[in-house]
Amino acid sequence: MFTKAHLADLTHLDSLVDNPLGSIAIPYVEALNAQHYARYTIERYVNCVIHFGCWLNAEDVGLQSINQAVIHRYLHDLLLVTSASAISSDSIKMDRAALKHLLTFLPQQYSVITKSPIEAELERFTDYLLNICGMSPQTCVNRCQHVGAFLRHRFCSEAPVIAQITGADIDAFFQHMALRWRPASLEVVGASLRSYLRFCALQGEPTTVLSAFIPRIASWSPATLPKVLSDTQVDAFLKAFDCTYGVGMRDYAIARCLLDIGLRGHEVTYLKLDSVDWRNATLTISSNKSKRVQQLPLPVSTGQAIAQYLFKGRPLTSSRILFVRHRAPFDQPLFVPAIRNAMNRAFTRCGLRNQFCNTHVLRSTTATRLQKAGASIKEIADLLRHQSLDTAKTYARVDLERLRAVALPWPGSSNF
Repeated sequence: MFTKAHLADLTHLDSLVDNPLGSIAIPYVEALNAQHYARYTIERYVNCVIHFGCWLNAEDVGLQSINQAVIHRYLHDLLLVTSASAISSDSIKMDRAALKHLLTFLPQQYSVITKSPIEAELERFTDYLLNICGMSPQTCVNRCQHVGAFLRHRFCSEAPVIAQITGADIDAFFQHMALRWRPASLEVVGASLRSYLRFCALQGEPTTVLSAFIPRIASWSPATLPKVLSDTQVDAFLKAFDCTYGVGMRDYAIARCLLDIGLRGHEVTYLKLDSVDWRNATLTISSNKSKRVQQLPLPVSTGQAIAQYLFKGRPLTSSRILFVRHRAPFDQPLFVPAIRNAMNRAFTRCGLRNQFCNTHVLRSTTATRLQKAGASIKEIADLLRHQSLDTAKTYARVDLERLRAVALPWPGSSNF
């Protein structure tokens, strides 16, 4: 257990005397040490927390008032200082990470008070999505991110009042988002806001007019073929993983799950050791969008990659999660951003980063390869776990040879 003597090796104890966060410094360091953070990282995190405590004193903010809004305000003030000094952006990232951990270690009696009005509203919205709409946790996270961005854009840190929202507010938000979001993504944001307004309507709020202001984003995606990797590109992509060390083995096994079985990123995240049935060569998926437990065939190449990682690359851990972190915090699963970044680094190494990114292109490649191998649309939909055949019909457009066989001759052509 850490003591003040240990803490003195990390920082100056006199800086904790009148610091409102001094009382939680030792449990904070103990928790970071238990997750195997490096000594240098712990030292920097503690210094970040001390500076934050000094800012709390200067702003006359008590422990009871610490929440995401207060941390956001502190980071904003820090950014203003950064722009006028030599403080690097890495320092800001370090402060953000340190304060994210800090929220976990605040006294339990402050847990209710620390929620901002917008966070409390998003918590109620999440409960509605999970228990009333029956949506998957990942879908709830995505929708709350979109709704939270809108509420913060309109109300900043104040309590959201639906009656104060106007059509002009919705237009301004979408104009702001359109500067950096693609049309398909904006359509998803619109769906999230419609869902939120339906939730508000259940609370007795008049939202019919506001729903009409949410734009229908024009999208002509069916006019283009799905973006997929060719066989040559698939080979180059798979060779981009260095399987001589643990992280490379893990990322290669993840890539095989995405490419051979067409798993989604969040489905890979929650795979467990018990998910693999080696005797029957099956993989059980339980954390999917439909919330149904499903069994998929385990290809030989995928099983070999997973087995190599388990025997040679996976670190010693008590976690039952299949793919775990290889750096602090340990004993935790890889989340979707980490999986996405691992695949993007592989695209960069094989020279395809300017053409492909993220993980969904691997899922589309799986469907296209199945279709070219003669699989039916129903078989593709079953493997990808689509609830509607219409979702999988898009892959019928990539079979150009069969499409030419059923195409009618163009009027005026030599074959007419």
